[in-house]
Amino acid sequence: MKILGKILMTVAAAGLLTGAGAAAAESSSKVFGWIEKAEMMPWNIKVKAKLDSGALTSSIDARDVERFEKDGEDWVRFRFEMKDMDSGEKASEDVERPLKRGLSVRGAGGSDERPVVLLNICVGDKIFEEEFSLRDRGEMFYPVLLGRRTIAHLGLLDVQKTFMHDAQCDDDTPVIKNDPDDAGASDDEDDDQDDE
Repeated sequence: MKILGKILMTVAAAGLLTGAGAAAAESSSKVFGWIEKAEMMPWNIKVKAKLDSGALTSSIDARDVERFEKDGEDWVRFRFEMKDMDSGEKASEDVERPLKRGLSVRGAGGSDERPVVLLNICVGDKIFEEEFSLRDRGEMFYPVLLGRRTIAHLGLLDVQKTFMHDAQCDDDTPVIKNDPDDAGASDDEDDDQDDE
């Protein structure tokens, strides 16, 4: 185990792993594939999630996105519409969440303004409270995209493998809360061009 630690420290020092990625590599031996089964909690919707190191913030398929005010705070109302991997049935949920922040995304087609909310997602055997930008991903192959902030909490990413872990969380699984100081939130980032 000491040898593995030294190797990871050497790789991190060489700049191949940085920041939270190096910390995750040192503290976690879990390796995830570039596509994993995840579960949206508490709705228990099992979905294909693409782990995308090219995106900073995670993104989820959200329809009918509407901002509104509730008790003097900014909130967002939206609808999930996803196919459950286990049942094969279409799952639809209406959701309201406080607005965490706004996000300006730049891509080849111009810029896009998206709301960001906190949602719970089960990956492997842990539930993470993560930031998700809301976007209609109906034309995309994967309804959930997990960006670098989330990947940093999971462990290591093997881009040659898929479905290395099943989502195995239940009501007793503790939620790892979002840390607003983690991975340096930015209001600007490049577009998550995915789904080939």
